[in-house]
Formats: sequence, structure tokens, C-alpha cells
Amino acid sequence: MTSINKLSVGPIVGHVDENTARIFGRADHQKLDNGQPRRAFGVARIRKAGSSFRSPSIFKMNPNFDMTGIAVFQDLEPDTKYIYQVGWIFSDKELDEFKASTKWDWKDADQGEFQTASNDIHAPKQFVFGSCRYLLRLFGGSWFDNRGDKTFRSILKQMEDGESVDRFLMVGDQIYADDLNFISPDECVDQYLARYRDAFSQEHIRKLMSSVPTYMTLDDHEIEDNWPSKATSKDMTTKYPAAIHSYQIYQMSHSPLLSINNDGKLSGSTERYYYAFQDGCCDFFVTDTRTERDPEDEEMISEAQMDALLAWLADDSGRVKFVATSVPFFPDLKKENDDKWSAYRQQRDQIINCIRDNNVQKVVFLAGDVHCSMSAELNIAQPGEPPLNIYSIISSAFYWPYPHMKRSKFKLKGSVASTTDENAYLLGAVSDVYSGDNFTRVSVTQERIQIRVYERKGELESTMEFDF
Repeated sequence: MTSINKLSVGPIVGHVDENTARIFGRADHQKLDNGQPRRAFGVARIRKAGSSFRSPSIFKMNPNFDMTGIAVFQDLEPDTKYIYQVGWIFSDKELDEFKASTKWDWKDADQGEFQTASNDIHAPKQFVFGSCRYLLRLFGGSWFDNRGDKTFRSILKQMEDGESVDRFLMVGDQIYADDLNFISPDECVDQYLARYRDAFSQEHIRKLMSSVPTYMTLDDHEIEDNWPSKATSKDMTTKYPAAIHSYQIYQMSHSPLLSINNDGKLSGSTERYYYAFQDGCCDFFVTDTRTERDPEDEEMISEAQMDALLAWLADDSGRVKFVATSVPFFPDLKKENDDKWSAYRQQRDQIINCIRDNNVQKVVFLAGDVHCSMSAELNIAQPGEPPLNIYSIISSAFYWPYPHMKRSKFKLKGSVASTTDENAYLLGAVSDVYSGDNFTRVSVTQERIQIRVYERKGELESTMEFDF
């Protein structure tokens, strides 16, 4: 009987579509006499609720990726609950040497459950999103212990009380590697990896990510504050590779970016970090608004990402379209800020023009970054044309132990500027601005979107609805 060990980080339920699912986990390091880590493998199995477990699958835990690996489950049924178990073992075998007759002891394995995506474009959905979870890490430990984890405890409590969560989106600043840019900022890969292990292994966020498909994108603090505005040539050759390698391991690896090969394993690599997925009445495009920036050319995203986003917007899917972007698309700040979409108006206009020219209805931008939460609508129609609205939902911060942004910092009345016209787009309804730690729950149908902002301990702070 081979005993399966509990994961040291995870499980994280990553991308789940109608027929497949990806589960992330990390083993423990154990060095041999020659200084090399022992070979480790993940072991996972799955069953539909009410059925028996399928035969286990074995996958590598890669020492080059901090002893992490991804279990891939295929041939699943849409809109169906599945239960899984996952853990890891040490073994000197090759992957193809494991026998189907091996007896496994699962008593210490991690267990979770999730729901596959719906293939019904009319199916209503609920998701939770937010950003900016601060965890100052000094002297090898967590300075602010578990206070930020209470946000995720509140989400779990809602789920226990019957409020479903179909998807969980984390839209930037999952770690603060720069520690406010003045206390021991991370420089090497071991420091970045340790920070991810610390942030993702706390009790409540771990439980939440083990049961809800979770999607992530980075913002600046995964590298350093306002990246790349202050980056030196040394930063580009040392800090950036370390930060991105760590990001690839802990945030990108379980996304839809890597393809599944004929052996049921993830294959290939990617140098882009934007991706799309769908569930029920919702389409999602998760942007990368940080690593492709070129301030000199006024590009927030690359031409390739822009082409992919515009094609996705104009694909006539019939679903509600959510664009996740780490920094707000609108409203703008009163004070000029070169870090937000307002400083990249040419590309913002390009996106708005695509929506307007193709009459794309029901487009919603999700963002974080600014340490407060609000919702707003914007009429982008040309004069004399019927109204055409786009929507913005901002949710931040999961936890931030310093002063938050106030309503007075934003332009919340009047118009939003384009490259050629200071009054190009007219603001419509704008919600209250909540300046405190929070998360946002979004309930979506083909006809309506409801936005509820909850403070960190679960109290409802504001509600906003838009009819499409």
C-alpha cells in the first residue's frame, strides 16, 4: 500500500470547462546526498457525485517549478458536480513505470469538489472577484499573519449558506513582492516562490481555491510597484525573470493557456499571459495589462493581444462579455495617472470603437488595483445614435492595512475623454464608492447584472443593478 501525502500548497482548481478540469498542487522538497531534490509525483482521482472514483492518474511534480504539478481530468460532463482527491509521493520510478495494480492509501490526500462549466448560453451564473491581498513578509515569516484570510472565510461562509460561486477571479496583486517598495523587496526566484507559498497556503483561501475554479492575472506588485515605470536594465535581466517564472508557476500554470496533449498532460509553453474562457451566459477575456506595456508607444497591451481582444469582442457569441483588466478601464482619476487606461487613450478608444462599430451589447470591464470598489456605466454611442452602454466594476482590496482610496479621487460625473475629445463618452449611473477591504459578488443573466460589494467580514455594503 502506497501512502499519498497531503499537498504543501493547494489544491487549486484551475481552468474548468464543460469536459476538462485542471488541479494544481505542490509536493515538499527533500534533498538527496548529492544536493538534488528527490523525484516526486502527484496522484489524483475523480468521481461524479454519487459514482465511484475513476482510476488514478499520475503526473510529475517538477523541481524546476517549485515541486508543483497539474492533474488533468478529461471526459467530464457539462454542468456536473465532481469530487476529487489529490496528493503526492516520492518515487524513483519513471512516469510510465507505475502500474495500474498499485494500491493507494488516500487517507491523507487532499479532497475537494467543483462544478463543470455549463454549455447553455442562457444559464445564469454567479462569480466572485477582487484584487490586492497584502501580506507583508519579513524575516522569513508573515508579518500580518492571517488577517487578509478573513475575506476568503466570508466568501466560504456565503457558500455554506447556499450562495453559489461558479468562478473566482483574482485580478492582480495576489502578492506584494515589493513590500511597499522600501522594505526588503524580492529580487530572486526563491524569494518570490516563498511569498506565493505563504499567500496561497493560508487556511481559507486554500479551501476556497480547492472548490471553485480560480482564474488569475497579475498586476504590478507581483513584480514591483508601477512596473515597468522604474525598471532598470538590471531589473529586466534579474528581477523580472524571477518574478515571471514564479508567476508562471503559481498563477498561469492552471489557466487555459497550456494545451492538453494526447496523453492527457499539459504541454508546450507560452510567452503570453492573456486568455479567454466561458461558462453559461458569460464569456471572459482575462487581459495582461502589465507585462506588455510600452509607455513610449502608448501601448498598454501588445498588438497581438489587442487583435485577440477585438476578435473576441466581435465574435457574436450571444453571451455577456466580461473583460478582466488589472487596472480600471473607467472611471478615471481626477489627477493624471500614467498607470491606468486613462494614460493609454488611443488603445482605449480602439476597444470602444470596436464595441460601437460592431454594436456589441453587454460588455463589462472588471478591474482592481485602486483599493476601493464601485460600479459605473458609460454611454459610448455617437451623437444621434441609440444609447450603447459599457459597464465597469472595480473591486479592491481583499486586504490592505493602510488608507484606502476615496470617492473624491475619481471623476464620477460628466464625461470620459478620448484622444480627440474631452467629452467623448458620457458617464451614466455610478454606484457608491466603498473604501475598505472587500470582495464583489456578480450575478449574471442575459437580461441583467447585479453587483454586491461585501466588506471583509461579510457585511453587505452596496448593491447595484444594470439592465442590458
